[in-house]
Amino acid sequence: MKEEIKSAGAPGAIGPYSQAIKAGGFIYVSGQLPINPATGEMPADIKAQTAQSLENAKAILEAAGSGLDKVVKSMVLLADMSLFGPMNEVYAEYFKAPFPARCAFAVKELPKQALVEIEIVAEA
Repeated sequence: MKEEIKSAGAPGAIGPYSQAIKAGGFIYVSGQLPINPATGEMPADIKAQTAQSLENAKAILEAAGSGLDKVVKSMVLLADMSLFGPMNEVYAEYFKAPFPARCAFAVKELPKQALVEIEIVAEA
């Protein structure tokens, strides 16, 4: 059985999807744009955007009774691969060994012209 997870600490879904779904012992967090849920605004630089995306994912995981320490896989979408280094610096501040599995790649464009979007899968 699947359960919808919602958190006021992250931006609400802007389409026909959930912030996250809990199913089969895992939490599947939809891609998080770097939108501040309190203001609706997005920081300008990649480091601040990475931190905001991870803070959004963290809030959703905590609403599900989990946390970043239980992340097993992440996917990082970047507007350009030149942003990988600074994104990775901030990303490294949020995770400890053993680090989650991860893929990172550039896409043509992200919603709202974001520089980064991060999707997470974690243990419930």
